[in-house]
Order: sequence, then structure tokens, then C-alpha cells
Amino acid sequence: MPAYGPSLMDQPSEWFLAGKPDVMRALKTAPYDPKKNFWAPDKKEIFVKVEAKSEKGDDVTCVADGGATVVVKKSKLLPQNPSKFACAEDMVNMTFLHEAAVLGNLRERYENTLIYTYSGLFCVVINPFKLLPIYTPNVVDTYRGKRRTEVPPHLFCVVDNAYQNMVSERQCQSCLITGESGAGKTENTKKVIAYLAMVAGTPGGGQEKK
Repeated sequence: MPAYGPSLMDQPSEWFLAGKPDVMRALKTAPYDPKKNFWAPDKKEIFVKVEAKSEKGDDVTCVADGGATVVVKKSKLLPQNPSKFACAEDMVNMTFLHEAAVLGNLRERYENTLIYTYSGLFCVVINPFKLLPIYTPNVVDTYRGKRRTEVPPHLFCVVDNAYQNMVSERQCQSCLITGESGAGKTENTKKVIAYLAMVAGTPGGGQEKK
């Protein structure tokens, strides 16, 4: 077992690509009131979800998810997205696209072991610090030749789109992998190379049949 975390290789890969169906259903159908549900700044968590209870001038008394009562300036509250956008696969589709919404969505997906999230043309990756069954040959087949809208977010989809464009347009393609130290750049680069080897490789170790 690796030192950086437990292995989840014996779990269904679908859980780590699109989420567990029952959990996703519960998140996307949770009660939502645009007049009461907000994000509030927090010293420890940066932003927390709160429910507005009462107003007095510019002060709004709210109850945070953890049950604590907080008083927040009305101007500091940011609207939450409707529940249907919970664990959004592409954040550009969210109704409200502010810092709290972005951080909240990434955290919610990470808590459900969904490490890949699209943000327009970009694919955001968060290091899970554990082994996940999302790089198997079956997963490769799932993403081979698929559009982004047809499958859950994954590095393989980004790479496959670049590969398909290279083949069809006969032009060089580039994939930029960037991040801070320890973010997982090297590991994701390995995954890119492995995917291309599996998709573009020819039988016989690269030797074409005569």
C-alpha cells in the first residue's frame, strides 16, 4: 500500500468518474431557496454555506451548515447556485460563477472523490493522494473517440480530443499541464503518455503489419 493514502482500486470506476448515483441524486435535489441560501466569508474555511434567518439594517443573521449562528454584512453574502448544479462537471454552466461557488464546487467534488472538473477549456485536477481505478484499460475505452459532453470530466478526454484533432487536421497539438509543487503534474504527464501509447500504439510493439 502506498504511503500517501489507501487504495480504492477494488471499487467501481464509475463512482470516481460520475459519482455514486444515490449521493449525486441527493445533492442535486436538496432544498434550495435563492432568498435564503448564501455563501458567507469564513476565517478558517474561506467560505461557508449559510441560511439567512433575519435582517437588521445591513446585518444578516445566518445559520451555517455546522449549526453555528453568524452575523454577516449583507454586502458580503454571495448567492449559492441551485441544487441542480451540485458537483457541476463544467463550472461555466453554473448560474453564479464567483470565488465561493468555484471553491465550493471543487471541494464538493473532491469530497466525493471526483478529482477532475472542467472550467471551460480547462480541466482542473486535484491530487487525491490515493490510488483510484480511473486509469484502467476499460476507462481508456470509455473515453476513446468521445466528445467532452458525452463522458464525465477526465484527463483522458482532453488528451483524446487533442489526439483526434491531430489525426483529422494533420496539425501538431499541445497539452499544457501546470500547477504548484505536489499538485500532480508529473503523474498526470505519465497518464497522458500512457493513454497515447494505448490509443495510438500499433500491434507488435509498434511494428506495422506488412
